Amino acid sequence: MAKTNDTASVLAFEKKLVPSDGYFYGTCWDTQTDTVPLQLREKSVRGTISNRLKAAVKNDPAKLNAEVEKPNLQTIDACALGTGQNTLKHQFTLKVLGGVEHPSACNNAQFKQSYYQAARDYIDREGFQELGRRYAHNIANARFLWRNRVGAEQIEVQVRVLNKGRDEQWTFDALNYSTRSFEQHDEKINALGEKIAQTLASGDGALVLEVTTYAQLGKAQEVYPSEELVLDKGKSKKSKVLYDVQGHAAMHSQKIGNALRSIDTWYPAYGDEDQSAGAIAIEPYGAVTNLGKAYRTPKEKQDFYTLFDSWARGGQLERIEDEHYVMAVLVRGGVFGESDK
Repeated sequence: MAKTNDTASVLAFEKKLVPSDGYFYGTCWDTQTDTVPLQLREKSVRGTISNRLKAAVKNDPAKLNAEVEKPNLQTIDACALGTGQNTLKHQFTLKVLGGVEHPSACNNAQFKQSYYQAARDYIDREGFQELGRRYAHNIANARFLWRNRVGAEQIEVQVRVLNKGRDEQWTFDALNYSTRSFEQHDEKINALGEKIAQTLASGDGALVLEVTTYAQLGKAQEVYPSEELVLDKGKSKKSKVLYDVQGHAAMHSQKIGNALRSIDTWYPAYGDEDQSAGAIAIEPYGAVTNLGKAYRTPKEKQDFYTLFDSWARGGQLERIEDEHYVMAVLVRGGVFGESDK
């Protein structure tokens, strides 16, 4: 297929939601003032053999016994609240930026102009209101706690604007907000969402939020910082390496960002009880790695590139939800150049 003269082989967008790493502290629910930075500790354990065995081993009791007797020695990182603490304090900052209508790199003036017109039309008509409300919802429901959210008795999310001269703050009961849908509306969600939307719709604005979350988990309970990806496992002495910053247990900014942009309920399988994964992260192919599935495929013409290539050149998308999705991918940022060969 011949390429048109508006092909942008170099095309990139900077991300517009920029979270910091999230830092872990231990405290008590009733006070919340006496906080202590949590540190990782190393454990050495003797586990049992629990992996699948070859048929020759599992069908022979003697060989099975011999295999089970082998020690499964592991050294791992762990992190937990102190014996006098029952609450995890998790804190990060979030910077929201405007200017999504301007690519950070584009080597085709014709494409750049047609994209700018499409983006400005969306901004003038929609103003990022739906996306802003969904990002606010994911802050309010504490989705970014990931595994630390499971089994919590109470979760309180405090959001504060850090920009000079803008003394605004909100407090949310996270367990009152769903992590699978965005049907709920209330005054606080709408107010925070409006702030985010206004910044995204601005040409060069910036909003800085401080998000502090308290999750009551139980005394001395284990908590879960990010796990490091060990590329050369042959040199690692540990089977699990957790993330810390100068000794302070923390969560990767990428993991927080993934939670905040888990707003895609517009993919074809959403609502299908057998196929749906609930709200998924905004990704060009709707990738959910822990399920090993792409929920937006070019075959169904629901992937980002199929929608974007038409829309950015002046084409009309069938649904407003498709426009929301395309703009959310651009807020996510990335390199989207098209081959000119």
